[in-house]
Amino acid sequence: MATGPADPHVSAWRPGVAGVAEVFHAHFVDHAYPPHTHDVWTLLLVDDGAVRYDLDRHHHGALRTAVTLLPPHVPHDGRAATPHGFRKRVLYLDTSVLGAELVGHAVDRPSLPDPPLRHRIDQLHGVLARPGDEFEADSRLALILDRLGRHLRRAAPSGSAPPGAAPPAPGLAVRLRELLDARTVEGVTLDEAAALLHAHPTHLVRTFTRVHGLPPHAYLTGRRIELARRLLLAGQRPAEVAAAAGFFDQSHLNRHFRRHLGVSPARYSGRGGGRERHFPDAARQPPGRP
Repeated sequence: MATGPADPHVSAWRPGVAGVAEVFHAHFVDHAYPPHTHDVWTLLLVDDGAVRYDLDRHHHGALRTAVTLLPPHVPHDGRAATPHGFRKRVLYLDTSVLGAELVGHAVDRPSLPDPPLRHRIDQLHGVLARPGDEFEADSRLALILDRLGRHLRRAAPSGSAPPGAAPPAPGLAVRLRELLDARTVEGVTLDEAAALLHAHPTHLVRTFTRVHGLPPHAYLTGRRIELARRLLLAGQRPAEVAAAAGFFDQSHLNRHFRRHLGVSPARYSGRGGGRERHFPDAARQPPGRP
């Protein structure tokens, strides 16, 4: 018996992260996009299969091994290049974060074979799916945008440090650390921190990471975990601790607490008996590179 076109699987949402207009995940088999344009940048990862598309009347392919960046206002289409279709994840990025002067380079070179960049974008998708991690998403997005800019300009952006340059002065990193210490519970967005410290967001993230050995979002999470430990050992319940320590909800606290300490907050406070030495202190161990 003949079968019709396979139903697509699609999910889309708008995260609370400045610069990201939409997150879009999809699995298509038979669907073909007609020629169209966006008023935003399209940052695409293909997780399975491959995509054929025309951009400005030139033939291209989006593969699993590369990052694809399609510029705004330039016509393109899209269809599966394999019989079983394709799975993709897309970030639609506002033109405020990647300027119009970069469109021409993206038309010439939409495919970026850059495994570290792909890994960073994959990590950002994971963060964007978790409510409460917007500061981490801000930081990861800043580094992704910086790397995309380097690709599109074919040279280091103006004002960035060349490879092998001396480490930056620690003053800016110290001031950001002090700001994060002062606002551990209420938090701060990357743009707000950059405005308060009169620094570009990307420079702020890179300087902090180089001076302190971990990105600012990881530092802030570590500070919140330290506060949560103190509150738990003082007898507060995990649900109370989540809000008091700056986490989105108890699930958000549980996830980060387990990642840092290997146990749930309830087990930590119940078995510790007020003595932290029953559990390894992993909260100060720096995570992997962003």
